[in-house]
Amino acid sequence: MVTYVFPGQGSQHKGMGGTLFDDFKDLTAQADDLLGYSIKRLCIENPYAYLSQTQFTQPALFVINAFSYLKKLQQTDKKPDFVAGHSVGEYNALFAAGAFDFETGLKLVVKRGELMSLVTGGGMAAVIGLNEMQVIQVLAENNLNAIDVANYNAPTQIVISGYREDIEKARPIFEAINAVRAFRILDVSGAFHSRYMREVKQEFERFLQAFNLYPLSLPVISNVYARPYEQGRLKRTLAEQITSSVKWTESIRFLMQEGEMVFEEIGPGTILTGLIQKIKREAVKI
Repeated sequence: MVTYVFPGQGSQHKGMGGTLFDDFKDLTAQADDLLGYSIKRLCIENPYAYLSQTQFTQPALFVINAFSYLKKLQQTDKKPDFVAGHSVGEYNALFAAGAFDFETGLKLVVKRGELMSLVTGGGMAAVIGLNEMQVIQVLAENNLNAIDVANYNAPTQIVISGYREDIEKARPIFEAINAVRAFRILDVSGAFHSRYMREVKQEFERFLQAFNLYPLSLPVISNVYARPYEQGRLKRTLAEQITSSVKWTESIRFLMQEGEMVFEEIGPGTILTGLIQKIKREAVKI
């Protein structure tokens, strides 16, 4: 069996997309009209370092992931057995499964990116070397209760999220622990995938009501539940994803238990491929 996985923020880079814009000229023009700027120029040239800004990063990744998937379909004429995406990459998984067309998916991602970019004062950091229970224990023992776990990326790669000053306060505490190999502050403006995104979640949920989402043709593994999306909960789960942890480790473990599974990363970079390799090494099947 084969699972296609679609990357999220952190995978973007100058030059991504390459010849894909020429391969999908009509969709590129459609994206330009919707966005009000050249998606090709944004991805190839990265003017003013816009690719590091959430409101530009998310649409750019959706477009490149979508084009990469369509190119893969042209080359293989075969769909995967499962799809999954990391954070905003989940919109590409839903696109691949037929929940919405390219234009609708891009509209949703544009709104999501705009809303998330308005959140300031937050921060995120990756803790490398501790498992989820150890991270939670450190937070509790040091009265860092205002920090949430945002991403369970791999068994010993956990991302935390909260107010910037709390993340800075946590830094020396984690760095003093021998088992911590690294504490990396992420280049984000907000405390994504945490309780502090509730207002964004509520506004995005209202925005979603204007769209029709279609029956899924493939199982899509949800970041929120690490299980396949339920058709009747598509919009609710998409909204929940904004405040919920990305359960990537559990999602991959769920897919591993489905049988002999090959994972293929569809989109720029190999970040998810690396995480999956770590999960396979460190995690047992559920």
